[in-house]
Amino acid sequence: MRALLLSGKGAAPRVDAVPTPAPGAGEARVAVRAAALNHRDVFIQHGQYPGIEWPVIPGSDGVGVVDAVGEGVDAGLVGQRVVIDPSLDWGDDPRYQGPDYTILGMPRPGTFAEHVVVPAGNVVPAPTHLDDAHAAALPLAWLTAWRALVVRGRVAKGERVLVTGAGGGVALAAVTLAVAHGAEVWVNSSDPTKIERAKSLGAAGGVLYTEGDWGKTLQKTAGGAFDVVVDGAGGEGFGQIVRVLGMGARVAFYGGTAGRWPGILPQHLFFKQVEIHACTMGSNAEFRAMVDYVGAHGLKPQVDRVFPLTEGAEAFARMEAGEQFGKLVLSVRD
Repeated sequence: MRALLLSGKGAAPRVDAVPTPAPGAGEARVAVRAAALNHRDVFIQHGQYPGIEWPVIPGSDGVGVVDAVGEGVDAGLVGQRVVIDPSLDWGDDPRYQGPDYTILGMPRPGTFAEHVVVPAGNVVPAPTHLDDAHAAALPLAWLTAWRALVVRGRVAKGERVLVTGAGGGVALAAVTLAVAHGAEVWVNSSDPTKIERAKSLGAAGGVLYTEGDWGKTLQKTAGGAFDVVVDGAGGEGFGQIVRVLGMGARVAFYGGTAGRWPGILPQHLFFKQVEIHACTMGSNAEFRAMVDYVGAHGLKPQVDRVFPLTEGAEAFARMEAGEQFGKLVLSVRD
């Protein structure tokens, strides 16, 4: 089969022939139709995880058709169009992942290939209203957004929500989900075009985080403080977030691309009875709940561009440059 390989630290991805995997006991093999990139794939490319064994087939997101199953798996799965849950071995506690938890796409071979083998419990019927490119855009980003916004953030109708970094896959999933839950949604970004595009998804408005005291501007523009904040950046901007929180607000953060938080006065948090929740991915039950919600409400992920598998290097470069609005997708079977 063909696969998009990373052969070593810093190497550009290239398509090569590798053996087609066979499913073992309790596993299903998916003939992948489309797969989507995440920043995790670029981090792997640059060797920013311990214990990487090269070459690597990255890719956590995928959609395809089950074409074989292993011992102990219902043969009725064969022929089903499915999305792949990238959370492997979450464990029994819904509060946090267990010691054996990993994410599909390293160390286990991922979805940037014509076939991928995963535990049978990690395949879920794909929403029928989504084509392959949009279904492939669901798994990692939408699971992360679901846990942050719905499970940890407990978003409710009529609440005011801030989603930082409009343009990325998780942020746009959070915007779409918050709008669907009846919240009033605001965003920030470094790009005014991305704010306008977020508004086309139902956001009420936004501000540029590159402009001074953006938190004060945002709160004045929005007409009040925020009930829920979903943040993937951290850094100095977190000091602005603290100042826009309302009474009983919840902050859910899932990343720290901008680095350490600044010094924060505890009074800005404890007096308001604020909750701060750290999030990583989500459980298998949460993945199924997210997919069910997407299907029931006809929600659609944002797709920036679709590349053929042979242009995987270009897709990686666009991801690293941060140029995308939404997900970058690889069409595996051109």
